[in-house]
Amino acid sequence: MAGLTNDTKGTMLAAFGGIADHVSLHSADPGTNGANEISGGSYARKSVSWDTPSSGSMVSSGQTVFDVASGVTITHLGYWSEATSGTFYGSRALNASQTFGSAGTYTIAAGSISEAIS
Repeated sequence: MAGLTNDTKGTMLAAFGGIADHVSLHSADPGTNGANEISGGSYARKSVSWDTPSSGSMVSSGQTVFDVASGVTITHLGYWSEATSGTFYGSRALNASQTFGSAGTYTIAAGSISEAIS
């Protein structure tokens, strides 16, 4: 079966990791422009570091903690080039949405942010 080799996938993922070094939270699908990014309280995008790609996938190398305001529901992560403004590179749905009845934090464990090319 034809397809990309893991070396090719690794090169592509390393390039993505080199430009998509900030993560955001969204209250609905961000679409193609990063829409629906949450706001309020002390929320801010967070920087993310990536481990070296392996076997066609790549994971985050550190824990990421966001401040989330009361009354916010988060459904998606977004990938950006900057902490504010910047270029939006894409998103992924969370495994499960989370609603905050009061202000709190949303923590993503190291390795839990992953991207793969199949």
